[in-house]
Amino acid sequence: MKFKALLLGFTLTLFSMMAVAGGGHNHGHGYSHSPVNQKAANAIATKIIASFIKQKTLDKSWASTTVSTSEKKTFNSKQEWVVSFINEKVTDAKKRKLYVFLTLSGDYIAANYTGK
Repeated sequence: MKFKALLLGFTLTLFSMMAVAGGGHNHGHGYSHSPVNQKAANAIATKIIASFIKQKTLDKSWASTTVSTSEKKTFNSKQEWVVSFINEKVTDAKKRKLYVFLTLSGDYIAANYTGK
């Protein structure tokens, strides 16, 4: 079980690095994306969950989950969308709630089970 948790952490980290390296981000070129609203943030986070399932990073049981909460939070003086999902089918209580972090413009930052 520890191996699966380690693998998930590694994969989520790798996925976040790939997302940051991809196009469509502000790299100091004098432009920025428009902020997304809560409904759009929820839709983006749901697609990210689907992507994790497709990549076999998350169990298929996560496909039946829906957004539990979504809100803007501040981390290191930067606001982010934090969208959470709860999967009651997960036996490990510490891994029943998954948090997806997005920039205010909807770009993927990270995902974890702690919400921090």
